[in-house]
Amino acid sequence: MNRWIACWNIVLKDMKAYYLKPPNVSWGLLFPLAWAGMFLIRSGQGVHSLVSVLPGMIALSVLFGTSSMLAVAVTFEKKAKAFERLVLAPIPLWMLMLAKTSGAVVFGMFNALVPILLGLVFSGLSGVAWSLVAPAILLMALASTYLSLLLAVLATEVFEVQTLSNFVRFPMIFLCGLFFPVTALPELLQPFSYLLPITYGVDLLHHAMGGEQLLSVGVDFALLAVFCLLLFAVSLRSINRHWIG
Repeated sequence: MNRWIACWNIVLKDMKAYYLKPPNVSWGLLFPLAWAGMFLIRSGQGVHSLVSVLPGMIALSVLFGTSSMLAVAVTFEKKAKAFERLVLAPIPLWMLMLAKTSGAVVFGMFNALVPILLGLVFSGLSGVAWSLVAPAILLMALASTYLSLLLAVLATEVFEVQTLSNFVRFPMIFLCGLFFPVTALPELLQPFSYLLPITYGVDLLHHAMGGEQLLSVGVDFALLAVFCLLLFAVSLRSINRHWIG
């Protein structure tokens, strides 16, 4: 029980110190909305067709909400020797990293509520399979968070992890079916789409909202869960190797 209390305090500390700061909130919320607005204006579609781009808006909100601060925060604490003090806590490393990443997961899921609320206001979202939307958002938040954690382990300076994050996030906008179907991409690029976990989360959202589907629901859930476990396991191994061992 004491271990879980310690984890909860770490989550609260990170939320207050990092995730609830105005710059982080604005970057995590406004960027996906601005991107969706540009897409609607460029395509000539009105807000009545918001549901067609809603999966992409949700995915972007989750992606930037989870990654806009986590990688920077972890790298900063490692640089400032604060991470070493956390490692000395009497809790296993896997539990410590779950606590460090939980704030990003919660913040990313909270960000997803913004485009959903917009969809409810302008489109009503009748017929949406919410039983698919909720777990898809959770798994996307976990995968994006653990990917950011892995990038943080690979970097030694804050500016390095920011560069790595942008190098990974921005190609996802075009390769993961956020606003353009994977099948519409050049054949040379399509294999890269299947290597990105967010692709399967977006496909689940398309399933839930009656859009074009890439794979079956079961395959999407299974692959997304595998990505979450794999990214977390690789991150723990890298932390043990580069930061502790």
